Amino acid sequence: MSKLKIQPLGDRVLVKPADAETKTAGGIIIPDSAKEKPQRGTVVAVGPGKKDEPTTVKAGDTVLYGKYSGTELQVEGADYLIMRESDIFAIL
Repeated sequence: MSKLKIQPLGDRVLVKPADAETKTAGGIIIPDSAKEKPQRGTVVAVGPGKKDEPTTVKAGDTVLYGKYSGTELQVEGADYLIMRESDIFAIL
């Protein structure tokens, strides 16, 4: 993976969402129109944090976040989410 030319500011985190599931546990193939937005991803870049609160996640961490968290953006042709660290629920 090449170095991205984007650095989040403050307590923002740049996350690469995991791919949506293509099959159910029973083996049924899910069409694109019915796929759910993933709630898991990998942290790509992290801002320095707030003055008295450094960030706790680091690049490479796999995290769980809210279903409607963050702002979608495209950087160098790939889809990412940028969100506040407080939108992240857990590190896996």
